[in-house]
This record gives sequence, structure tokens and C-alpha cells, in this order.
Amino acid sequence: MTPDNSDCFWHEIKLLLAVMLILACAWAALGITSRLYEFRDDDSNRGAITQATDKSGDRFSRVVYLDQGWSPSDSLWFYTVTQGSNLLPYSFFLGLEQADSRQLFRSDENIDRYGYLPQRPTISNPDGLPVGMVRDEYQGKAYMGFTCAACHTTQINYQGTGIRIDGGPANSDMENFMIDLADALRATLAIPEKLQRFVTKVLKHGHYDNADAVMADLKKYAQRIKTYTIVNTPRDVKRPLTRYGYARLDAFGRIYNRVLEHLMSAQQMRELLGEILSPDELSDVMQNVEPVLTSSNRDHIIERIQTYLSDKQLIQLRNKIYNPADAPVSYPFLWDVPVHDYVQWNGRVDNSELGPMARNAGQIIGVFGTLDWQEKAGFTLSSVLGGQGFGDKHVNFQSSIDIRNLRRVEKHLRKLISPAWPEHILPKIDKTRLHNGAILYARYCSTCHEHINRADPDRRVVAKMIAVSSVGTDAKMAENSFAYNGYSGILRNHYVKSGAGNLLLQQQAPVVALLTAATRNVVTTPDPDKWLVRSWIERSLDFAHTFFDNEIRPSIKQGNYEPDTTAQPFASVMSYKARPLNGIWATAPYLHNGSVPTLYDLLLPKRRAEDPHEGEYRPDEFVVGSREFDAVRVGLKTDGYNGFLFRTSIRGNDNSGHEYASGRALQPDGTILPALTKEQRLDLLEYLKTL
Repeated sequence: MTPDNSDCFWHEIKLLLAVMLILACAWAALGITSRLYEFRDDDSNRGAITQATDKSGDRFSRVVYLDQGWSPSDSLWFYTVTQGSNLLPYSFFLGLEQADSRQLFRSDENIDRYGYLPQRPTISNPDGLPVGMVRDEYQGKAYMGFTCAACHTTQINYQGTGIRIDGGPANSDMENFMIDLADALRATLAIPEKLQRFVTKVLKHGHYDNADAVMADLKKYAQRIKTYTIVNTPRDVKRPLTRYGYARLDAFGRIYNRVLEHLMSAQQMRELLGEILSPDELSDVMQNVEPVLTSSNRDHIIERIQTYLSDKQLIQLRNKIYNPADAPVSYPFLWDVPVHDYVQWNGRVDNSELGPMARNAGQIIGVFGTLDWQEKAGFTLSSVLGGQGFGDKHVNFQSSIDIRNLRRVEKHLRKLISPAWPEHILPKIDKTRLHNGAILYARYCSTCHEHINRADPDRRVVAKMIAVSSVGTDAKMAENSFAYNGYSGILRNHYVKSGAGNLLLQQQAPVVALLTAATRNVVTTPDPDKWLVRSWIERSLDFAHTFFDNEIRPSIKQGNYEPDTTAQPFASVMSYKARPLNGIWATAPYLHNGSVPTLYDLLLPKRRAEDPHEGEYRPDEFVVGSREFDAVRVGLKTDGYNGFLFRTSIRGNDNSGHEYASGRALQPDGTILPALTKEQRLDLLEYLKTL
């Protein structure tokens, strides 16, 4: 190379580096600008409708927020940040009428009926969607989806004041929301006048070119959401059904079922159809289905064949593929979640290193992320990173799940702190009872429920796991997470790491292992809506940021529980977690399954057959749905309105166990403390208000 050529070469290199530097700076500036733009919404009331009468007849004339470390723009960003949830086309949700009236399904009155929180239009929410519902986009199409806020934002009312609690457990009824949404779509197809109004409204939004395209998607989503409700309807021919009601959801059960649906392989589908159809029926169905099962585009296999099955056959197929989603639990509260070592009621999820990415991906799988999972030839960088190896085929885990925004939400939650009892709204704390209660708390509660400084940036939450057999509370949720199996489908012969080593996924495998494999691969699959190089750079940065910024490192679970073994690789999930109780006053109802309405009731014993009728016991039945706060017993109003009747006699709803204050449960050291008197219960309750 001559000197002139050398100079020219290095000049070109410098020019290229300068261009790359300019592009990198522009990219960074664009990212910073877009984030600032997202936080531009600083409505002082955070979009809350400040005067209303809700579904239970409770009136409030103002809505206030407590100091939880978030500004108005922080709250509004949390409500509306997209995460890849695609329940149904956005214009469908805006124009859909209720099944039995012309009133919009999304009307404030109807939204309130399901316990979701109506909002006014704001900059980041121009259509005035409820808290936690948002416009999302995937591959050029607009959808209505959910955000974390739908399940983790609540409001309690007290003497005309609504108190919004960011990160608190929602008082919503998702089960009936989905059932009624399916009915509304069905009625739209069945009633010509309703259908015409719907198509006209949808076309005005400009998302569809013609009525035929609207009809095609209407039929698809009507069938999809109907199937979702059928799959997840609790079923048990021997016992009363475990309905959810307000403030509860079997999130794990529904996530498990979505994973099983989208992992189904063509071969397993053929075998299952052969078991539920007669030879003639199978021949008729296969004429339509075979091209789908043999095509290269084999994603959404179950959805593609269900239109050829009767309702009876669809239920038979459901019973073979899916597990009952019949263990509803209260929505966990989110403050301190980023500093937990293990999360979920049974400590299922390790929160260290990259754990939050997989945990949040699993959440969006459950709330309608689009899952375009399918087998393909060869291997890719994504499949290798996801643990699939270098075989002659791999599973492509393309999805709508927005890993980048989920990572940002996780970081955003670090600023959120638990709400302090607001003495300017609720009754003032009795200082004498508070002093006595602190002594009782140290003796009865502190061994499991550690006290932490809610605002300490260096705080940590170490899960104290207690075996189900020891704590005595309802075991259904833990049993389901431990015992449910399903068809491994396109993941067959893959390996999954468990607490006791690698587990080979055979034809039938624990669903908890299938979910682990799926979420691991989802987070290693780049965003299909972005340029390939950009998506890989962003995903790499997300990995690095999550790993190095997460100060939680792998650690051994603490407490009294059954450890994982090679014989029982998921035995440790048969336990429940005790966590610090800061902010507990704002999180009714109580116990993991919401079976105890107030904190005062939690300090009472469960009445047994041999107990005398006189005395105080936990209620066996109570009504839920109201947001009206009971400041004396610390919980929500339980009678005097038309809500959901919670019956503790139904399996999954049992309200026994955790009876340490009643002298009926062993402390961790093996002792049983004396039952508290009524005055002592009131003293302890006063202290719990201040945590």
C-alpha cells in the first residue's frame, strides 16, 4: 500500500468512525428524547375521575395520592407504558357494545363494574382508557392490551375521599370481564343492527380497509376469546366451582395454559384429535386441518383447528391439553419487588441477575402477548442462547413481548415505596395502643415478617419460606404449581434447569419447567418489529443492564420448607412466603387467596366443628367488591351491597392457617404463644397500621 493509499485508507476509517459516532449519539439522543416525551404527562390528578359513585354505591368527591416516591408523570407512565399485550384490535375495543345494550363495553360505568379504575383522557391516554389498559402495536397493527397497572393499582374510599395506591392489589374481576367480552363479541356477530354499528365505528378509525377485513378479525377474536374463557373456566364435577370474584386471579394457571396452547406440536395435535373424534369426524376435520399441520407456518395450531370442532369437542380437547385454572390468589403488591430475593406467593421465581426479565415475560404471556412460536430448521443465535443447542431444528420464540419496556418498568418500581397510613384522611393512630402493639409484633410476628425501612435505598427483602403443611393455609395454589403437567410439544427433548439439576422434557412434563424454558427463550429472541441489528443491540444492552444493575444475587431460600431434590425437582414451591408487612393496611383482603377480609379477622381463629358458637372467629362467608375502607378492622366493606359472595368452604378458598395470634400454630422455634385477647388484637392492629 503506497503512502497516498495508506493516508486515504486511514482517512476513510476515521470518516467511518465519525459517522458511526454521530449515529450512536443521534440514537442515544433519540432514545433520551423519546423517554422524556413519554414522561411528559404530568396531570396533577394523574387522570383520575375525581367525583363518582361506584358499583357498590360508594361515593367519593375527590381522589388523593399518597407519597409513594412517584410523581404524577411517574404514575401515568406506569399506567400507559406498552408491554406487548394484544387482547384484541384497538378499534374493536373502542367501538364494541355490551352484549345486551347499545352502551359501549368500555364505558366508565361498565369498566367500574369489573373493578377497574376509569380515567379521564390525558396526554399519554388520549382515549381515556382505564388504568392499566393501553394501545399497543405489533407488526403494524394496533391492539388494546394490559399493563402491570391493571392488576397492581388500587383505590380505597373513606368518607367521600378516594385514596389511590400505586402498586397496590387491584380490586378487579378479570374472570367476568373476559366472559362478558366474549359475549359482547358473540352478540355483535349475531345481531345485524349491532354488527352494522360496530363495523361503521371500526372503519372510522382507519385501521381496516373494508368491512370484509373487519368481519374476518371479528370472527377470529370472538373465537379466540371464547376459547380462552372455556379453557380457563374452573371445572370440577365433584365440587362447587372456584370462581374468582374481585381482587383475585389464578395468574399462574392461566399463564400455564397459554404456554401449553402455543407449544402444541402438529404430531401431538393429530394424536389428540384421534382420541376425541370418531373416524368419520376425524376424516372430516383432517381434510381442513391437514394443510395447517403440514405447512411451514404451524404457529397457533389450536386456534386454527378449533373452528372445525363443536363446543363439546372443544371442551374434550380442553380437558386433554389444559389444567384447571382454579387456584385464584390475591394480586401481590409491588412495592419492594425489585429487592426481593424470591417472588410470587410460593417463592417460585428467583429474582437475581436476569430473573426479572423472565418473570416479567411470563406475566405478559399470561395477559395476551402475541406468541408466534413455531419449529424451524437449523439453529439460530437466539435458540443457542436460549439453551436449545446446535441441533437440526429449533423453536423460534418470536412474540410481541416488549422486553425493553418490561426492564424499564422493573427499574421504575425501585422508586416506589409503600404507602404510609394517612392520618390526615384516616383516624389518627392511638399512641398507647401503638406502643403495646409494637411489643406484641416483636413477639408474635417479627420472626417471619421482618421490619424494613420503606424508604431505605439499600433495603433487601429475604423471603422466609414456610411449608404449606406448617402454615396450614389453603394448599391449592402451591399444589397446582407443583403438580400440573402438560404436553411439551415443540419443546420435547429439550433440557430445563431445575433446583436439583437439568430436567429432560419428555412428552409430558411439569408445566413449571415448560414455562421456565419458554420465558428463557422469549427473552433471547430479539424484537421482530425492529431492524435486526438494532434489535440485537438493544437486547444485548437489556441483558447487560439487567444483569449488572440488579444487585440481587443468587442465594439459598430461607425458612422451613421442603428443598428441591432429584426425585422432586420442584418440591420447594410447596411453601408460602412471608414478607415484610410495610403498607399491609392498604392490601385487603388477606392471606394468599384473599380468604380473610380484614387484618382484625386475620388475628382471629378459624372456627372448627368442636369450637363453641360464642366467641369471635374468621367469617366463613363475606362479600367482596366494595372499595369502602373499614378503618377499625382494617380492610374493605364486607356487607350491605351487591357484590361477590366469597365462600370459604369451597376448595381453594379455605381461610384456615396462619393462626399464630390465636394460640393454634407453632412458631418457627416450635412454641405456641398464648391467644391474644381482644384488647391485644386491637393493640397489634394499631401497630400494623403504621408499618
